Amino acid sequence: MANELQREHMAKETWRIFRILSEFVEGFEEMAPVGPAVSIFGSARTKPDDKYYQQAEEVARLLVEKKFAVVTGGGPGIMEAANKGAFEAGGQSIGLNISLPMEQEPNPYQNIELNFRYFFVRKVMFVKYAMAFICFPGGFGTMDEFFESMTLIQTHKIAAMKVILIGSEFWSPLVDWMRNNMLEMHQNISPEDLDLFSITDDLQAAVDEIYEHHRKHPNMNLEDPGAGPAEWLTAEGTRYGFIPGRRHHISDK
Repeated sequence: MANELQREHMAKETWRIFRILSEFVEGFEEMAPVGPAVSIFGSARTKPDDKYYQQAEEVARLLVEKKFAVVTGGGPGIMEAANKGAFEAGGQSIGLNISLPMEQEPNPYQNIELNFRYFFVRKVMFVKYAMAFICFPGGFGTMDEFFESMTLIQTHKIAAMKVILIGSEFWSPLVDWMRNNMLEMHQNISPEDLDLFSITDDLQAAVDEIYEHHRKHPNMNLEDPGAGPAEWLTAEGTRYGFIPGRRHHISDK
């Protein structure tokens, strides 16, 4: 009986691999033609009368005017606001929806809608097709997305894309904690790590900063001039690295 249950468990694990693979394939096929995009994060609990909802709607409209697609998590709150701004401005409004136990309801402002079972597959799509991240105030999910971007940039696993935090009243206390505790008290980060992102309340300035970055780096697949000759950026923005204990690069080919 135990062996039979074990075989059944292993069979389910094997099929789970195919479900994961299918989500990657569908995501790559749908997102590849999109072009330059900006992923926007923020709380699902933000209401339409909140200033940050209105700002997310406006910044998405400004991004569409600069010919960027807008990518969100597809749900309510800040995600809905950003999709709405992009959709009503006639741009590409993309929602990467996630299946949750409490059943996230997709917002109606998506002209490309993808659905994911797995958070980690969805997070790859946010990074793979983005030139920049914009983070509005949010909860654990927003913090996860912000700090993951910091980790990828800090460790040089992705190119130094623009990461802009909207809402100084929300973000400044966190940055103060990072400076006072992570940097000065414990030396867990370097001073330059605090320059990997910026905080602003000026929506037009945020969009202009992203546009200038894209204008200078229109192709994220160019050879990185600051790296070794064998080190290239891949389509998803990750870089080659060294296999631990060896001195040659690994490849995704």
